[in-house]
Amino acid sequence: MKFSQIAIMLVAMVSASSGVFGQAELKTVPSVDLERYSGKWYEIARYPNRFQKQCAANVTATYRQKSNGRIEVVNECLKTDGKSERAKGDAKIVENSGNSKLKVRFAPAFLSFIRAVWGDYWIIELDPEYKYVVIGEPKRDYFWILSRESTMDDTTYQGILNRAEAMGFEPGKVVKTQQK
Repeated sequence: MKFSQIAIMLVAMVSASSGVFGQAELKTVPSVDLERYSGKWYEIARYPNRFQKQCAANVTATYRQKSNGRIEVVNECLKTDGKSERAKGDAKIVENSGNSKLKVRFAPAFLSFIRAVWGDYWIIELDPEYKYVVIGEPKRDYFWILSRESTMDDTTYQGILNRAEAMGFEPGKVVKTQQK
């Protein structure tokens, strides 16, 4: 076997065992009770992203179980011009994930056959009382902290950031969301 073939095999084995580009595999919570998870959540903080750049404040996410086994996702925010914006999406549960891994789509339903329209939504930390949740995805490009209350005490917030950093997220990229 040529050296280049061995090198490629080693890189593939390391990538498969250690996650994306040498990062440890991102772990999710073992299970999520979707009935308890359903309802309104307030965004406390997030990584800046292109699809929320117009959101200036009052960001919320509301989840509702649908009869077909999927979850309706409604994201709302107050834009910089003072107007409200609303985006409605569809989430499906990743099989054998204990409901902690979802694929979410905000694109029109007729595009749902395209894999690229489905984004990873992984629940990486969940308060036992369902008071807050932390969402991420394997590449660590997206990150959210959500709470049932519109505010969060600093001790809880800093603890979340510390644990997220240990999972490969960058606390310096996180921006707090203004809730009025």
